[in-house]
Amino acid sequence: MSIDWLQVLEWAAILGACFLAGGINVIVGAGTLVSFPILVFLGFPPLTATIANTIGIVPGSLSGVAVYRRELRTHIKTVRMLLPASAIGGVAGATLLLHFSAEVFATVIPWLIVIGTILVMAGPAIKRRISTAGRDSSAGMVSSADPSIRGEPRPFATRTALVASVTGAFFLGVYGGYFSAAQGILLIALLGITSSLSMQELNAIKNLTVAAVNVIAASVFIIVSPELISWPTVGLIAVGATLGGLVGGRFARRLPAGLFRVFVVVIGVATVVVMTVR
Repeated sequence: MSIDWLQVLEWAAILGACFLAGGINVIVGAGTLVSFPILVFLGFPPLTATIANTIGIVPGSLSGVAVYRRELRTHIKTVRMLLPASAIGGVAGATLLLHFSAEVFATVIPWLIVIGTILVMAGPAIKRRISTAGRDSSAGMVSSADPSIRGEPRPFATRTALVASVTGAFFLGVYGGYFSAAQGILLIALLGITSSLSMQELNAIKNLTVAAVNVIAASVFIIVSPELISWPTVGLIAVGATLGGLVGGRFARRLPAGLFRVFVVVIGVATVVVMTVR
């Protein structure tokens, strides 16, 4: 029995890319810009690739949530306010994806990748702005993140900030259900403006919210259009993303995210070029 080495190399490429994607999702929040392009480069149709990617990264997303469970325990009420909106948005986004033709998706996807890549490039500036705003708002005040002072933290100072956060979570859920790249960075940017959460708290809530949207979108794909799912590919993505999520989460506070960010930007630009030429 001969070994199909091309097939083995394809599997290895998917595993490697999804390992990186799982780690990047926990650290930066744009792993889809690595895993999706690799699938397209290997010949998968864009619609098939994004559905397999969405389903396959679910275990990796959940592993990222587990790493940040300590931060999440002090923000249960915040999660309860944001999660339903994100979940409803995820259903809407996944439904939109299935009701548009594959040609429409292939046309839209390069633009979404451009947006996602720009967001990844702007990530450091966004985080610096958020950190500066957080230091300014906390000057002379008791930290809202100290649960020993007033029970569970109250990250939203006004009702307007809360409404803006919930509304934004819904629309980001729609975006994530359709194409999840950089959804996490967008959410960090939004909550960084509307709340007093620290960067680690923002990352924890981002991981949980993105995981929820992925689970919801994956469920829609499995129930509504199972014929579009490549289960062997999903399995490879799941293994790679889960291992990457565990490793990435363990070292999220130690590794320089800039190295991952550069790689994601290069892959994103290359994908846009390839898909545009095609």
